[in-house]
Amino acid sequence: MTHTLDQAQYLDQQDELAHFREQFIITDPDLVYLDGNSLGRLPKATQALLDDLIAQQWGAGLISGWPTGWMDAPRRVGGKIAGLIGAQADEVIVADSTSVNLYKLALAALIARPERRKIITDDLNFPSDLYILQGLQGLSRLVDRPIHIEVVPSPDGIHGPLDGLAQAIDDDTALVTLSHTAFKSGYVYDATAVTTLAHQAGALMLWDLSHSAGSVPVQLNASNADLAVGCTYKYLNGGPGAPAFLYVRRELQGQIGNPISGWMGQQQAFDFDLTYEPVADNGRYLTGTPAILSLSAIEPGVDILLEAGIDALRAKSVQQTEYLIALYDEFLAPLGFALNSPRDVAQRGSHVSIGHEEGWRIDQALINEMNVLPDFRQPDNLRLGIAALYTRYVDLWT
Repeated sequence: MTHTLDQAQYLDQQDELAHFREQFIITDPDLVYLDGNSLGRLPKATQALLDDLIAQQWGAGLISGWPTGWMDAPRRVGGKIAGLIGAQADEVIVADSTSVNLYKLALAALIARPERRKIITDDLNFPSDLYILQGLQGLSRLVDRPIHIEVVPSPDGIHGPLDGLAQAIDDDTALVTLSHTAFKSGYVYDATAVTTLAHQAGALMLWDLSHSAGSVPVQLNASNADLAVGCTYKYLNGGPGAPAFLYVRRELQGQIGNPISGWMGQQQAFDFDLTYEPVADNGRYLTGTPAILSLSAIEPGVDILLEAGIDALRAKSVQQTEYLIALYDEFLAPLGFALNSPRDVAQRGSHVSIGHEEGWRIDQALINEMNVLPDFRQPDNLRLGIAALYTRYVDLWT
């Protein structure tokens, strides 16, 4: 089958989510933006909200904003994100960065499993997640409890090592932590299957949802996941460096503490008591004062996603990644490019990685000469991200 521009335009005309593109600021309609999995576009509602927040709420209202919505923002926005990841509103809260949240929950998991000495992850995980784990490994030596990190290798650099994980997880495993959607290949784990493996060995399960939230249906409650973290500046369109979210299963909130305890998690924060007593709910995972400007900027993007519906977004994402791979098969495979993402749509997130030994030069040519913004990941990955809210079929054909 030969794919044509007319066909791409027809698919856009039939797209029931196409109108959501109009809710984003797009200054160059000819730009092919395929990096929404690194930084989402700016919603128009976010710009309006921040204008009001700066000029009126902060500029005119000054400190009066705290009791009228600012203080509740971490829980309110977290509760909305919960609707995108299959969790209860009181299980998700917005705080800090993904790395800090991962540190909090991974350390809390080690504290909750004091007799165990092993953390299991894989080599598809974010390197930054491994850096956090290595920091915990160094910390553990201070208390004479050496922690061993086992990095299970992928069989092909694309798919998750399910068999290897099953062999590695044992009764000395305190924590299993993985990226639900791998940042290079886009491989998506079966969260229920892996969580079950962890629980059968008595370990806790922590998912990084940074490349899943807002693009791939996640069912944290249904999979019985214990812990999760994720960023908000990719598919959630929260803005550069926006605060992250964390999830702790309701039943665990009395057992999993916050190792970076702080004022915002204190039971009676304004009593200024010198002894820390955490609040009973997920507010205990707050530490410092919330960054209201950047935290508030997350909410409009989440509202758009909830309006569109994660199932509808996933359906379009599946269709668009299938279309993109069909274009790859027709135009690029004969030229020696490699598909570095799973072909099985059930195992693929919302980006497609295409490999070529000259990938970096091709990436630069796309950006500098062709008005295309993809992403590149070493050693050879041209990473083409699809954000179903605003990516068009014409963009992919172009």
